[in-house]
Amino acid sequence: MTKTMLIAGFGPGISMAVAERFGREGFALGLVARNQERLASEAKALAGKGIRAEIFPGDVADPGAVPALIAGVRAKLGRVGVLHWNAYAGHAGDLLTADPASLRAVFDVPVVSLVTAVQSLLPDLTGQPQSAVLVTNGGLALPDPAVDAMAVGWNAMGLAVANAAKHRVVRLLNAKLAPQNVYVGEVMVMRPVKGTSWDDGTSTLEASTIANRFWESYQSRGPISVTVG
Repeated sequence: MTKTMLIAGFGPGISMAVAERFGREGFALGLVARNQERLASEAKALAGKGIRAEIFPGDVADPGAVPALIAGVRAKLGRVGVLHWNAYAGHAGDLLTADPASLRAVFDVPVVSLVTAVQSLLPDLTGQPQSAVLVTNGGLALPDPAVDAMAVGWNAMGLAVANAAKHRVVRLLNAKLAPQNVYVGEVMVMRPVKGTSWDDGTSTLEASTIANRFWESYQSRGPISVTVG
């Protein structure tokens, strides 16, 4: 039986590699992102590889829009067995100058929208074997002086806060859902990925390496956090 995977924050790079990896294993894919034209192009590329991918344009930075997006995926592809949360937001780069709205927005994607998505998917996730929530995270989450300096230097302080919050969300959701046989885990990417907007031309970390780690975590259902890079 075909399983369905919903990928939120879909685009070139990590999520495309994840789509290809899970698509090769027989998953049908629901792709969620803001840019409809790009979604259509990427879904066509996946179809050329024999992978079914349907597009669902929407903005997961708006938590209120998440339940309807999920309902649309379910209506077209059936119950969702795996959620891949690849979305992130880079608000409040400088905590000393960020306005209150930007500070609040730091938590919308990694906390409010992610949790809302899991809540909306609970009937699907708890009713299927081998269900999972797989989260892309970054090394800026780590409490380390060198990482702190990097976040400040990159003007990515809000992203560091968001990643740290997402890290806690992943661990708490895993603790809550593990008794119901739902695996929640993250891959923490420790350096820029080749070919993405973070790559200055020197990165050698391939998106496919990260996708393989997600597949390994999905199959083994542990540990909660793995690092790549």
